[in-house]
Amino acid sequence: QLMESGGGLVQPGGSLRLSCAASGFTSGYSAIGWFRQAPGKEREGVSCISIRDGNSYWTYYADSVKGRFTISRDNAKNTVYLQMNSLKPEDTAAYYCAAARRPWAELLPMRSFQNWNYWGQGTQVTVSS
Repeated sequence: QLMESGGGLVQPGGSLRLSCAASGFTSGYSAIGWFRQAPGKEREGVSCISIRDGNSYWTYYADSVKGRFTISRDNAKNTVYLQMNSLKPEDTAAYYCAAARRPWAELLPMRSFQNWNYWGQGTQVTVSS
């Protein structure tokens, strides 16, 4: 089970931190990713992070969020975070986290949604003045 939190309403230029807490499966998955979908638009892969023991990991960011969003993880808490800074109105969407079991290389660039095995219910992010 994946549970997102941290969404809300924020003004342009503001920040939010989303959290994705995993429970029920604590081993065997390779990555956690964040996706978003705005009304009338296709789902978009935003960022993902590999899940491994130790301090080494990989990250990926879509071009649309590079330099503004930062993904991180806390293995002890089975939680992945998405720090979103310099938010723009076009970032408005429902944000979902997902977990995958496939190797990291097969998950990029996050366009093959069937590779992601578990999905959360989503949290709404609205960027508006």
